[in-house]
Amino acid sequence: MKILIADDSRVMRQIVTRTLRQAGYDGLELIEAEDGAQLVQKANDEKPDLVLSDWNMPNMTGIEAIRALRASGNNTPFGFVTSEGTQEMRDTASAAGALFLIAKPFTAETFKENLDSILG
Repeated sequence: MKILIADDSRVMRQIVTRTLRQAGYDGLELIEAEDGAQLVQKANDEKPDLVLSDWNMPNMTGIEAIRALRASGNNTPFGFVTSEGTQEMRDTASAAGALFLIAKPFTAETFKENLDSILG
C-alpha cells in the first residue's frame, strides 16, 4: 500500500506518519507533498492507494486538490486530516468525494476507525 501525505508542515507530516505506525499500519510506502499542487501531481504520477490531506495549504488547498483530481477522473481514495472539523467542512469534503475528515488533535484509534475499511 502506498499513501500520499499532504501537509505544508513537515512536522505534521511526521506526526501523521507516526500515528499511522501507532495505529498498526506497518510496511506502508509513504510519499509526501508540501502543498495541494504537489498533491495533485504526485497523486497522478505515483498512483497512491490513499491520500491523506490537510485542508489549508499554499498554492492549492486540499479541497481544491480533491476537486482537481476528481475532475480529471482520478478517484484515489481521499481523506482529510485537518485542524478544523465543522459540519460544513465535513459536508463540503463529502460532496467533493472525500471518504472522511479526521480533525486534529487525533489519535491512533481515530485513524484505525477511519482507515481500517481502506487499509485493513
